[in-house]
Amino acid sequence: MKQLVQGLNQAGVVVLDVPAPRVKAGHLLIRTRASVVSLGTERMLVQFGRAGFLQKARMQPEKVRQVLTKMRSDGLLATLSSVQAKLQQAVPLGYSQVGEVVAVGEGVDGYAVGDRVVSNGPHAEYAMVPVNLCARVPVGPEALPDEAAAFTVLGAIALQGVRLAAPTLGETFAVFGLGLLGLLTVQLLHSHGCRVVALDFDPERLALAAGFGAQTVNLHTVVDPVASVNALTGSLGVDGALLTLSTASSTPVQQAAQMCRQRGRLVLVGVAGLQLQRADFYEKELTFQVSCSYGPGRYDPQYEQAGHDYPRGFVRWTEQRNFEAVLRLLATGKLDVVTLISERVNFAEAARVYEKLATAQGVLGVVLQYPTPAEPLAKPAQTLMLPSSPRAPRPGAGPRVAVIGTGQFACQVLLPALHAAGARLEWLASGGGISAAWAAWRWGVRRVSTDVADVLADPDLDAVVIATRHDSHAALVVQALQAGKAVFVEKPLALSHVELTDVERALQAAGGQALLTVGFNRRFAPLVQQMKYLLQGLSGPKTVMMTVNAGHLPPEHWLLDPHVGGGRLLGEGCHFI
Repeated sequence: MKQLVQGLNQAGVVVLDVPAPRVKAGHLLIRTRASVVSLGTERMLVQFGRAGFLQKARMQPEKVRQVLTKMRSDGLLATLSSVQAKLQQAVPLGYSQVGEVVAVGEGVDGYAVGDRVVSNGPHAEYAMVPVNLCARVPVGPEALPDEAAAFTVLGAIALQGVRLAAPTLGETFAVFGLGLLGLLTVQLLHSHGCRVVALDFDPERLALAAGFGAQTVNLHTVVDPVASVNALTGSLGVDGALLTLSTASSTPVQQAAQMCRQRGRLVLVGVAGLQLQRADFYEKELTFQVSCSYGPGRYDPQYEQAGHDYPRGFVRWTEQRNFEAVLRLLATGKLDVVTLISERVNFAEAARVYEKLATAQGVLGVVLQYPTPAEPLAKPAQTLMLPSSPRAPRPGAGPRVAVIGTGQFACQVLLPALHAAGARLEWLASGGGISAAWAAWRWGVRRVSTDVADVLADPDLDAVVIATRHDSHAALVVQALQAGKAVFVEKPLALSHVELTDVERALQAAGGQALLTVGFNRRFAPLVQQMKYLLQGLSGPKTVMMTVNAGHLPPEHWLLDPHVGGGRLLGEGCHFI
């Protein structure tokens, strides 16, 4: 399959050949029929990817602070290496698509192969998406065309901002910024029975807002927008304002505060400078809130990845239920998105859209249209043979090696070490496919897969390197030993006695020629080597005290999950034990 990615190291936007992801428990595998380009978010990603190192630092000062903090705890070289590895990654583009379910993961109820669904999947021919980030498209009289349904996730972002603003019938709201989110917000407020004042510099977008029932203020010609809005409201001010724009300036937030009435509400849906004037908020007792994407559940791994829904009685509108609400508004004609489409582009030509994002005028809604395969519900290819890359290093002449798991450690440490040692890198595999395909493009590996069985079935393969998350180590080791391969697995070997017993049995069954090595690297550390030298010839009990600076991990990090990473003792302390 093909997927659109942005390289963070000035590689630009690339339509990458990627093996289709394997469907996981709690997920749907979706064949995309249409997706919408989110101009604001994706333009920022493209600009960031094209920027130089110093420009990147200026664009994300909060990341610079994180780097400095890491440098103090981990040291200069380790930090620079980590930053470089991060910038060598590829970022999937897109998050608003509609498609057809081709596979249903274990534990998913209420969906079947062939269902048409919307999701926050990327611009890719196939997307694997957690079930709570999907919603079924209405059928029958309320059926929607693909290009309209593809706007659902963007509509949910606008809807969540409106929900936080809590409009009531007859109130007046200002909307700053008339991109896709702004024009969707204008329509949603109008559906609530609100009077809407829309502010923007673009006369064409102002005309669209007027067509949706808004009064407009042209920021290009109006000297004092606060005075203009006050004149429209009879000096009463607006009841609230939603900022659906992307700017580094704090002026829009300051103006929105000044045009609000006493106890007005401000909601930031986009990005803006936040140099707030205290007097504006203090004297009127204004409230200010930042809207988080599609709604409650966003960025909560228990909701999104584990599939645990919030009770309706306590959280009426989750992100998934916001998707469903937008679909109903689209189906009943209360939300018009077709008027917002400025261009329809075949997915194969999608990269050219991004070439003009930074400078294009008049571009609003870009819909990417995907080819229809001969067998729409057929299982997509999970193994690909890639063309050779002229930029890739020459392959070694040593043993033929497959690497399963292409995260930061594998790409930053293992792949360079294997290449330097003369190994022939034959296969790269990952669950989602994109990291393996991106690494394969850089290292000249011809075969990539999301199906471990395909990798291990290669009779010419000598060894397998396993660098996945910890909960999969033992099972992959067993499969590789059963396939007759030599195995190097990163620590830990297993997370439980049951897993360890399975590995022992597989090793015994493989016979005396089987080779299994675990990546415990402390034995090679200079201080450990010195300690062993000093302890030579000494008998009797010994006490060893080790102080380890492993760095801080946020509570949501996968390593701290006892079921996935095992925690810091099983996941990292095993090196020293």
